[in-house]
Amino acid sequence: MSVKAKEFRFIDLFAGIGGFHTAMHGLGGECVFASEIDKFARETYKANYVKWSPEMFEKGNFNQDITDDNLDYADIPAFDVLCAGFPCQPFSHAGLKKGFGDTRGTLFFNIEEIVRTQLKAAETDPGMRVPRVLFLENVKGLRNHDKGRTLATIMQKLEELGYEARYEILNSKHFGVPQNRERIFIVAWLKGYVGAEDFVFPQAIDREGNPVYNRKDRDEKAAPVKVADILLSDKELNKLEKAGEKSLTISEKLWEGHQRRRREHGEKGNGFGYSLFSDDSPYTSTISARYYKDGSEILIDQSASGKRPRKLHPLEAARLQGYPVDTKGNDKFIIPVSANQAYRQFGNSVSVPVIRAIAKEIKKQLLSVDYTALKTGTH
Repeated sequence: MSVKAKEFRFIDLFAGIGGFHTAMHGLGGECVFASEIDKFARETYKANYVKWSPEMFEKGNFNQDITDDNLDYADIPAFDVLCAGFPCQPFSHAGLKKGFGDTRGTLFFNIEEIVRTQLKAAETDPGMRVPRVLFLENVKGLRNHDKGRTLATIMQKLEELGYEARYEILNSKHFGVPQNRERIFIVAWLKGYVGAEDFVFPQAIDREGNPVYNRKDRDEKAAPVKVADILLSDKELNKLEKAGEKSLTISEKLWEGHQRRRREHGEKGNGFGYSLFSDDSPYTSTISARYYKDGSEILIDQSASGKRPRKLHPLEAARLQGYPVDTKGNDKFIIPVSANQAYRQFGNSVSVPVIRAIAKEIKKQLLSVDYTALKTGTH
């Protein structure tokens, strides 16, 4: 059974507002289970994906807490791909050898248990789908976390489950959005069910949307981006500010505070403070969950109009992460929460175009092989 449109199923853990869901659905995937604990993120998730995955919501498969003792992992519908932007947590090393950690008590352990449960069920039902691919995302710091032991432990645990795994650090600015955002991605495939010997990550996408595989070609061939790509026009911005009865231009007090802190940090020799960007800036800094507080990491220069800098509008934050807020019809991404919650959600999110580019390669390199034939030796 090679994978064609609507023939691969995925689950979406630590789902946030569904960056994985948006990308995987666009490639023909069906989401059969999702989990997210934050009530406001759940509101955004349901508002956007109930139209695509009504059965998941109808059958009670939009879970709130993946660690809930009342959740039986055996009840999770069978799936082909597990997606998870899981938190970076330290593993205990007490009494363990070889430098690998104990994952028990962490959320990565829950990922392991879900996979283990599915694999065990498949042993007694040869026709059952198995989790052939695990697609994980984390902060760049995971690579060196606890002197590299955290990542080494994750790779070891994946191997113990029967998976071959590769990881890569990729930057959103190379995938069509003007944001300097580095994240680590791990792709693992089940040996014996997937015929691949390696997985090659895309390093960028070019002007035509094609993958660039060679890191040496990345900067030259990546589609050019600039901050103007995600900004609202003055007319659009004025209309939205009027409707919301709130200006995005920061207050005089806040602006003075930003400048004072930058001077103080500069005198101490560190680079902290606000970051100012204009239309022709090649990219912004990383948007984070704290953006709602003062917007200091990404301020838009309005000096040409004689104004103080402004924060991004939530629609611009959505564009910065590649969400289809400008698409018409059923695929349009909507923002049903307050501006502050929206900033937090987009700051916590994956960048959709990066997920989409990797997912395309997963489908092409890992899911296109007849896995039943692999098991019977008839391929």
